[in-house]
Amino acid sequence: MAPLPQIPDLIRKKRDGFEHSRAELEALVLGYTRGEVPDYQISAWLMAVYLKGMTPQETADLTQVMAESGEQLDLSGLPRTVDKHSTGGVGDKTSLILTPMLAALGLTVAKMSGRGLAHTGGTIDKLESFPGWTPELSEAQFLAQAHAIGLALVGQSKDLAPADGKLYALRDVTATVDCLPLIASSIMSKKLASGAHTVVLDVKVGAGAFMRTLEDGRALARAMVDIGTRAGRQVRAVLTDMDTPLGHMAGNSLEVQEALATLRGEGPADLTELCVALAVEALAAYGEEPAQAEARAHATLRDGSALAKFRAFIAAQGGDAALVDHPERLDVAPGRAEVTAPSSGYVERVDALAVGRAVLTLGGGRERKGEAIDHGVGVELLKKPGEAVQAGEAVLRLYHRDGRGLEAARGLLEAGLRVGDTPPAPEPLILDRVN
Repeated sequence: MAPLPQIPDLIRKKRDGFEHSRAELEALVLGYTRGEVPDYQISAWLMAVYLKGMTPQETADLTQVMAESGEQLDLSGLPRTVDKHSTGGVGDKTSLILTPMLAALGLTVAKMSGRGLAHTGGTIDKLESFPGWTPELSEAQFLAQAHAIGLALVGQSKDLAPADGKLYALRDVTATVDCLPLIASSIMSKKLASGAHTVVLDVKVGAGAFMRTLEDGRALARAMVDIGTRAGRQVRAVLTDMDTPLGHMAGNSLEVQEALATLRGEGPADLTELCVALAVEALAAYGEEPAQAEARAHATLRDGSALAKFRAFIAAQGGDAALVDHPERLDVAPGRAEVTAPSSGYVERVDALAVGRAVLTLGGGRERKGEAIDHGVGVELLKKPGEAVQAGEAVLRLYHRDGRGLEAARGLLEAGLRVGDTPPAPEPLILDRVN
């Protein structure tokens, strides 16, 4: 076997638009992960990838190399495993609802989730609204709980796809974050290392999402599905609108309250629609006919089976499960303020990014990893696009703690609110599917 080219030769190869072999990607990525290749060389290579792109096979090989850079979970002893990933949005509490639904439907969810950063919320932050709940389980506890309940959810391990963490930190400071093959490989490397047979992706599109246009969202969805297919996994993607926040609540404890209402069958129509659609995709991956899958998914919200799974899951990981049945006891900030309609008419827009930034300003999010957050603050949408309002009527409610960030948050929301004379054309929540 011929020796591999030197790292500068590999940088030059990608700079000139040529495709890497799997062995070359291992030399670059695993060499960097082990500390054998310096960051200045990988920075140059990342910029070459940013400018020249990667072929689908190259992207799939890169993802596999990243997935194999650390430990990989073995879920083969669990039945019908499913993982779910959202590309990030505002008011997106879908995982809190979907995962117990899937467990109630006879699937197994053993997944790792992250914390929020900037204007997007994190599932772990929301779950920590339950006093005592912990995202820390040993691998044996994690697998045993998944087997017993059908649902176990823990924080992301540094040992899972460590190459991704190192590469992302470098991308963040070299203006190479916004690169399709690097985005797709970053997301999917963790999913492949997590071991699930089926992965359902919720690719957000719009003002409050990383992918602003449907075209970009489709490209990312197709890239991730292709990676999964080449790795022998079932991957299905749903593209969903994120111009407007999902549901009515944004902020950790507020979103938990809304998720619990949805698990009782009393949630907002858009949130319920999305959770059911994602559940149908998971069941379809295991061969279930869509109409039957949809009926069964709705039933879990009517008959209490999904709520029961969620209650058992919270208790198993040390949380106060009594709050599942008494969500009014969750810590919600006591301060209240409102943003009102500047004129009579119809709500045309409630900008999702503005709402996310308002929650961040109130203290409900973090600018840097590791920062403490206030779980009780947030924003409630009293009116959504298409609804009629009178001048001076409250459209948004802010939940604040002693006025922290209140005026700045109010300014963001006012700038993101638009009221017009005629109702806007209704926009679909689900924009496309890729599988």
